Amino acid sequence: KLPTTKMLLRLIALLSAVLLAKAAPPTCYSRVLSLSKEITKSFKELQTSKDVDSCVAMLPRLYLDIHNYCVLAKLREFVAYPGCERVLEVSELKEKARSLYTIMISYCRRDLVFLTDDCNALENPILPPNEAS
Repeated sequence: KLPTTKMLLRLIALLSAVLLAKAAPPTCYSRVLSLSKEITKSFKELQTSKDVDSCVAMLPRLYLDIHNYCVLAKLREFVAYPGCERVLEVSELKEKARSLYTIMISYCRRDLVFLTDDCNALENPILPPNEAS
């Protein structure tokens, strides 16, 4: 009976650790990383959607690498692009990009580390095989 009790206690400890890990608030870095991935994914979906306005093809390319200092200029360029105001998905995407920019320059300014400032890498990214499309 003793080994069963030990197993039960270990299981309870493991489940408690999992719950605590999920309850931890996101860090600035994790929030910026997840939002940049969400924006990049939404942009790809918007470009491949069949029922989108032709102005979407004219939007600036939006590949985001939050470790590249040039991402700030890329976000400003995208948000300031004058076309596609009538396309709801583009307006929503611009709002997310504006939020990401604000988070990066205000709230997380001291928490982020830029590993490069290669602006060309954001225009012509070399994607890992699992992200290439």
